[in-house]
Amino acid sequence: MSEAQKQVWKGAIPLQIHLHESEVTTLPPPPPALVLAPRIGYLPLLISLLKPQFSTTLPPGVDTIWFEYKGLPLKWYIPTGVLFDLLCVEPERPWNLTVHFRGYPSIVLLPCEGEDSVKWSFINSLKEAAYVINGNSKNVMNMSQTDQVELWGSVLNGNFETYRRVASKLKLGTFEDEYMENVSSVLVKSSQSTGDTDVTGQLKTGFLFVYICGLSMRSLMILKMLHKLIIGTKSHISIDLLRFIRKMVNILA
Repeated sequence: MSEAQKQVWKGAIPLQIHLHESEVTTLPPPPPALVLAPRIGYLPLLISLLKPQFSTTLPPGVDTIWFEYKGLPLKWYIPTGVLFDLLCVEPERPWNLTVHFRGYPSIVLLPCEGEDSVKWSFINSLKEAAYVINGNSKNVMNMSQTDQVELWGSVLNGNFETYRRVASKLKLGTFEDEYMENVSSVLVKSSQSTGDTDVTGQLKTGFLFVYICGLSMRSLMILKMLHKLIIGTKSHISIDLLRFIRKMVNILA
């Protein structure tokens, strides 16, 4: 585990969350909620902090919490930190979001039934990542109930050491070694053909890119595309990397 991963686990994003005006039934409207959200967390998990502040002004109905940023519904199964990095070209402090408790946009968002939905989406993403890395997801599917509880609890509580201990049993680290070996080789060849001598800088950039996206397990599938792109290209690596990042933003945003 790298220092970059540790910093991501410790990181948090200040949020200023406004209740959508269509759901305000009292005057004056409630003030926005100020929340320090973990980068590795998920927006629906903030409901226990938000509901008490907005409950007295909500219209009658069943709670179906969802968030939007500048009119864009946010995908609840993507970690908060990844959403922030993808959508804020110039980072906002705090990040201004709008929360809804009614009118769930089921046409554009998968259903979310609270923490259980987030948990199982996380576990399924682990299965996807294991399959991409190892060719099967046996290690994840064979996880004991205790390990599942501890792994999910580590995400909820930001406990890096517990996550590290349980995740090590899943043997997902081979992707890191494979990525580093292949990218290092390709960057050296690229530098020889282009005359670019800053191979170390490019390698560190690519390695950090992997770790930033590493907490979104779906990103591993996309990173596999990056691996194939790098191996097959003869052009300068930074141009292809830029194209890939744009493609990733379009997929995840």
